[in-house]
Amino acid sequence: MATTEISSAVDPRAVGARVKALREAEGLSLRDLAERSGVSAPMLSQVERGETSPTLTVAARIAAGLQLRLSQLLRLDEQGAVTVVRAGERRRGGNTRRGHRFEVLTSSQPGQRAELSRHTLGPGGSTGAPDDPPIHEPGSRETALVQEGRIVLVCDGRRHELSEGDTVTFDADLPHHFENPTASDAAFLAVVSAGLRRS
Repeated sequence: MATTEISSAVDPRAVGARVKALREAEGLSLRDLAERSGVSAPMLSQVERGETSPTLTVAARIAAGLQLRLSQLLRLDEQGAVTVVRAGERRRGGNTRRGHRFEVLTSSQPGQRAELSRHTLGPGGSTGAPDDPPIHEPGSRETALVQEGRIVLVCDGRRHELSEGDTVTFDADLPHHFENPTASDAAFLAVVSAGLRRS
């Protein structure tokens, strides 16, 4: 089974395009991915161009080099090209004692490379309490858009004041939290891209 080619139901061109997109999203050259996966750069190039259908062994190595499972690389875990998360299906959380609530607006399906969430902070509220989720995985980047009110991003010990409509992007694997220093509610959207290299 290890040397069997991927089923014809999985289009080699689609696999190749996905490998290339994921590699480029992580800022990897063909040589970088070759070193991480143990698959030669010429073979990777052929796969990306859809000129060859990789064996399951080769595909598994490529997936490992991209820090994915084989099923994620081949999209076997997904239910099609479009995923809808209804308003009532959103994952919710936060810390009410610190005036923080959030909703995750994107699907939690395997292979998701970015997460979109909406956060609300009551007057004097903040994220980053000791019992909040841990800092994001190494290499993560976060972009936040202030939808309402004013907030302060404290990232790696530095304070950044943000007003309605402002956007900030930062290395999310650094210690950080958001504060609402005002007497009114504040809200912001945040997108976290997982495991991308810093530019």
